[in-house]
Amino acid sequence: MDPATFCIDGNELTAWLRLLETPGVGRTSARRLLAAFGSPLGVFEAGRDGWRGVIAAAQVQALTQPPAGLDRLVERTLVWLANSNRRALVTLGDPNYPASLLETADPPLLLYAEGRLDRLTQPALAVVGSRNPSAQGLANARAFSRALSAAGVVVVSGLALGVDGAAHEGALDAPPPTAASTIAVLGTGLDAVYPRRHLALAGRIGEQGLLLSEYCLGTAPVANNFPLRNRVIAGLSLGTLVVEAALQSGSLITARLAAEAGREVFAIPGSIHSPQAKGCHALIKQGAKLVEDTQDILDELQVLSSDRAGVAAARLLQGRVRAEATSPAPPATTPSPAPNALEPPANPPDDADPVLRALGWSPATLEVLQVRSGLSASELSVRLLELELLGEVARLPGQLFQRQAAG
Repeated sequence: MDPATFCIDGNELTAWLRLLETPGVGRTSARRLLAAFGSPLGVFEAGRDGWRGVIAAAQVQALTQPPAGLDRLVERTLVWLANSNRRALVTLGDPNYPASLLETADPPLLLYAEGRLDRLTQPALAVVGSRNPSAQGLANARAFSRALSAAGVVVVSGLALGVDGAAHEGALDAPPPTAASTIAVLGTGLDAVYPRRHLALAGRIGEQGLLLSEYCLGTAPVANNFPLRNRVIAGLSLGTLVVEAALQSGSLITARLAAEAGREVFAIPGSIHSPQAKGCHALIKQGAKLVEDTQDILDELQVLSSDRAGVAAARLLQGRVRAEATSPAPPATTPSPAPNALEPPANPPDDADPVLRALGWSPATLEVLQVRSGLSASELSVRLLELELLGEVARLPGQLFQRQAAG
């Protein structure tokens, strides 16, 4: 893939970073503004008067002033791009944006990329699991990933310790010329690799595969960012293989996100006495495909051609942009409480997050939370997903949501 197709000039970069890095705006409102005005440059040309009616008053106010350090971040990013022809920024709406990500509920608006950009066009499978796997789990992650890469499937994982690292290593070790290599999705800026012990591994991936992040340069490890990047891992992939996972593992959320997006979920079984196998066994009970070798996965995957995937993704994006452009803006003030079960719970927790305030400590449906919070269904679904990834909200049977006590 020609890196020139990913070029971005200084003015456009400044507009993107101002939109995405302004505190209090967030991805949902940024997406609304892009749907309304077409581009980040169009957003800032519209100004305060144009933003009213599209986003909340507090967000309008936040956007009137550039975020602190914006000029330094723009300069840092331009220097980073100029220092290697293997680096690029891929924005939502770019024809080369990964088609599979466009089909997800919350695609990143901008991706930082380093390495083989053509990996974004190849069929991919997420391989995830425990950060503290057994010796057999590590061996399985390496062996499955090596075989998948050799078969032409890109292995996607999160560069974490344990299964993630073993998956990347296995994919990199696949023999050429058929090796598809690996994509690592980071929860930091691409210039702040974490964990540091994987710095050399990240270097190998940057040479043979691809490093991706939605976080700006200089973003240090922050606990909240790592669960959120799981949606990108699932979204890039045709399916997700869980190698080993405990019942509370974040890998199970990655698997559920894959299933909800219509992707395949695979799990390797283990001993009934192993805590690291219980998550995989739970997935199998819920319908994940039990796999014993790589062929079980390859037989199940239905790989779309790039043309078919691109057409489907374009149609999906057009539908999303139309829907977001016509959906009402979030109210600037808290709506009047509705009666009975739709009222916020008595003595709600003192939280800044309106969804947690609306939820309280009792299970509630999406419809009830819409009335309590005043958010649209799409905004509420995205925020609930974020809270679930952060471990603050649990999804219960019957489409109920419940707040989780702090661990």
